Amino acid sequence: MAEPAPIDSAAPDRDAQRYRLHGVERALDTLELLAAAGPGGMTLTELAERISVSKSSAFALLQTLIARGFAADSGTRLSRRYRLGMALAKLGDAAEVQSPLVSLAMPVLQALTDSTGLTTRLVVPDGPYAVVTARVDAPGTVRFATYLGKREYPHCTSAGKALLAALPLRQARALAMEAGMPARTERTITDPDALVRDLEVSAARGYAIDDEEDSDGVFCVGAAIFDRNGERVAAISGTGLKLNRPTWRMDELGLSIREAADQITVALGGPSFALRRPGLSGPGQGLGRG
Repeated sequence: MAEPAPIDSAAPDRDAQRYRLHGVERALDTLELLAAAGPGGMTLTELAERISVSKSSAFALLQTLIARGFAADSGTRLSRRYRLGMALAKLGDAAEVQSPLVSLAMPVLQALTDSTGLTTRLVVPDGPYAVVTARVDAPGTVRFATYLGKREYPHCTSAGKALLAALPLRQARALAMEAGMPARTERTITDPDALVRDLEVSAARGYAIDDEEDSDGVFCVGAAIFDRNGERVAAISGTGLKLNRPTWRMDELGLSIREAADQITVALGGPSFALRRPGLSGPGQGLGRG
């Protein structure tokens, strides 16, 4: 019997590269840069430098996006700045409707915001990062600067740490280091060993805490969501002003966040916190911890 031909493990990557259109990727990079720029937007020169093209090419790209409503501009010729267009809001609404996870999560987030007074969010893992996919703002005038689609560092946000804590610790450590562990505040955990210890605590109690680690004066509590295979698929979090809030109050809110995450997990057919071995998920879950 002839031996099977050796498997070329690089073939799928080559196929993926083969069918990717660089022009489309450049347009998508532009949209992500405009999103990261915030309300102030970007100048033509700034954008051209970031996507490594000439100003004439960047201008043509922007004009195409503006014509379709995906970008907008303001200001005079020399001070013109570019930002995201409202056509993206329509696509965002459509994506939200089409996502069963978002549809399941939104009523839970709304109820959680109503009961706790916190701004609540749904995030999903994207490589080593956490990406915001839904949000319910708390009542009042305070608004936290988090736009949908924003990628966040996992080591300093509660939802990001909740996603990491659902993995074997060796894998969680590697992902955090891959993303980078910059100091966002004086309280940010920047040492991988210290982060692992924090994740162990988070896994055992079923929720993670960001105690002014991402932004001064702001705290956040998050818990992971699991699918029917026991794999982490998302996390939810609640964010508020720290003020003089004691640690016991954050732990109390953590239990509420964990219970809300359990509601979504169970709706997806997954195991609740009480039925999971804390901090482990998926096949071979006990491997590589420590």
